[in-house]
Amino acid sequence: MKISILKDELYNELQIVSKAISPISPQVSLRGIKIEAKDNKLVLTGSDADISIQKIINKNDDNKLNIIEEGNILVDVKYLLELVRKVDSEIIEIEILDGSLLYFHGGKAKYKINGLNPESYPKIDFKVNDESFSLKVKDLLNIINQTVFAVSKKDTRPILTGVNIKTQGNNLNCTATDSFRLTRKIIPFNYNNEFNVTIPAKVLNELKSSLQLLDNDSDILISINDKKAQFVFNDTIFQARLLDGEYPATDKLIPTEGQFNYYLDINRRDLINAVERSNFIKNENIITNKLDCSKEEIILSNKNQEIGEFEEELVGKFEGENFEIVFISYYMLDALKALSGDDVKIKFTEKMKAFIVSDPSDDSITELVLPTRHLS
Repeated sequence: MKISILKDELYNELQIVSKAISPISPQVSLRGIKIEAKDNKLVLTGSDADISIQKIINKNDDNKLNIIEEGNILVDVKYLLELVRKVDSEIIEIEILDGSLLYFHGGKAKYKINGLNPESYPKIDFKVNDESFSLKVKDLLNIINQTVFAVSKKDTRPILTGVNIKTQGNNLNCTATDSFRLTRKIIPFNYNNEFNVTIPAKVLNELKSSLQLLDNDSDILISINDKKAQFVFNDTIFQARLLDGEYPATDKLIPTEGQFNYYLDINRRDLINAVERSNFIKNENIITNKLDCSKEEIILSNKNQEIGEFEEELVGKFEGENFEIVFISYYMLDALKALSGDDVKIKFTEKMKAFIVSDPSDDSITELVLPTRHLS
């Protein structure tokens, strides 16, 4: 293999592919990026077995790619990125010498590093299924931003470490829960095939960082089967292994409109600021807030006998008999920050039952939070 290419172009694409790689993988071959030069294009591949990314760099005037001799090599990601970044020239030249010795040349600097046998790299099927659909970047980002924070951070129930995405009628239903809170995003969706899959939060967070570089109105091609999900954009295939197991039935956990007895309408930013102001008071490293509501006043409080107490009167509208509820601070903050409107409506059934936080101007997103008894 012998090629030359614009250094910045190569470095930027290597960074994208490196998101799929764990530098400490026990499998040596998965610590590297596979580079293939063929058919007037450069193919970069990285994987940690759960996430796989393939980037195709087609020859054009912008990237100045020139394939002098075809071939392939596997290079440890940490050395490859550092080396390319430090080359002090506009064009970088790469050549395989004597089997697996890789030669880099740019400006006056010359580097030689040992590569790995590309035949040791696992075979990864990147073929995109014919049955696929498209979503706008902004819609996929909204799904990720408004759900992924609520997944479980513990592996005791692996299925809860991902976001469940399924077709339901003419909607795409996206749900995340850690058993203490739940978030659901629903968007209109017309697709002939049904699917019900759970994508790891780790995958969606890595995908998000790539999507943020794209235009919000551009399309992402998505293909899903019972084993993997593929996201295709800008000559990039972002592929992820799905979580095994059946996602719990969560529909019945969300109270219906007839079950609510108390309603609070309040400015979202005012409530966020008040909860954050109370966060210096912790009880066994857990921050809890008490909300006392009546038609006359709305009081947010927090106390600890050793530290002190906090109390703030809020401006809002409350409907129902006098009511109080205690919740964990960061659950409420996560729910509020996932919404985007100026105001929120909080709907309660009973003191010790889950309540709903929603945006009156956006019925596509629902946040459910469980209360707690912990307040000292």
